[in-house]
Amino acid sequence: MYMSDHLESIYQGRIIQLGLETITMPNGISVELEIVRHPGGAAVVAVDEREQVCLLRQYRHAAGGWLWELPAGKLDPGESAQTTAARELAEEAGLHASRWDPLGKLIATPGFCDEIIHLFMARNLTETTAQPEMHELFEIHWIPFANALEQVYNGTIIDAKTMLGLTLAERIIG
Repeated sequence: MYMSDHLESIYQGRIIQLGLETITMPNGISVELEIVRHPGGAAVVAVDEREQVCLLRQYRHAAGGWLWELPAGKLDPGESAQTTAARELAEEAGLHASRWDPLGKLIATPGFCDEIIHLFMARNLTETTAQPEMHELFEIHWIPFANALEQVYNGTIIDAKTMLGLTLAERIIG
């Protein structure tokens, strides 16, 4: 994982920890870094039998407004990435899937944050009741997969996990 010569915790929140970490780099130089520790997450490319993908148009204050995103969420302690993906798909999109394909994982901001997001493709979908959390504000949209992929390339979709999830899923969909 990671080794710090010295760690000063600055902030411990519900999700993240921010710390000043003094480390010795592989070249022997000692540096102080501001590091955000995050438990990680999972995101789901849910594709139905008509090759439409479930996207959320979600309000994100930190990003300055509305973003197009895949259903996704934070790993709970002791929870596998696929369990998180299934839980978030049910909570946010009101869907269960009987087929799961791992697509890979990503680290979006490795310069200051250790969050790893695991990407999955979900198929053979059935509906259930969505149960979004109080702090979530989003709309559920079904978009032809090809159109969603085009939105990655034309700059409409700018969320990193969504961009990568859709482009990795393209190899499965064809």
